[in-house]
Amino acid sequence: MELAYYSDYAVRLVNSERPGQGIDELTSVAAVRALFGAASQAARRATEADVTRLRAVRARLRAVFEAADEGDETRAVDLLNALMMEFPVSPQISGHETRDADGRPDWHMHIAEHPANATAGYAATASMGLAFHLTTTGANRLGICQAAPCRNAYLDTSTNRSRRYCSDRCATRANVAAYRARRRRSSERGENEGTGRTAESAQVSNAAGRRSPGA
Repeated sequence: MELAYYSDYAVRLVNSERPGQGIDELTSVAAVRALFGAASQAARRATEADVTRLRAVRARLRAVFEAADEGDETRAVDLLNALMMEFPVSPQISGHETRDADGRPDWHMHIAEHPANATAGYAATASMGLAFHLTTTGANRLGICQAAPCRNAYLDTSTNRSRRYCSDRCATRANVAAYRARRRRSSERGENEGTGRTAESAQVSNAAGRRSPGA
């Protein structure tokens, strides 16, 4: 399992809450285990205490994404460094059962799971993965969805660093809203111009009436 994979842990945790919509999916041990995945050993160690612990980590990870999204790279890095110092990782070289064409193990870096509790394991994994993503692709690849009220976190993997939304659904919704807003502004301008022309015509008519001999 490559280190880049672990950055998705951070995204999954942050997006378990949607503050703008009053939604929080992290409310039970089952929800904690779902974040890890069924195959994770750390998931089986989850307890009720991890619900509260992970919520605290979630807020701190969201702050990293928000700082990066606002262009404050230094703050994003400082926040992420603080998390990694509090939740250190134990990297290991792993080959699993995968073999390359020459029959040798496919060696890669893997984060070992032997933390004090489930939250410590998840926080360490998510922070390390996010740090790896930030240092290899740039802090501007960490974003917050611009489609209100979503505000989900995302990792920009586009070729031209142009992503602004967490999903195609949010992008479509934002584009439709922008289109409707343009149509509304255009309609309002048309109405204002029409009102202006009507008023001007009335003034011309009144002026002509005053000049008329029979007036």
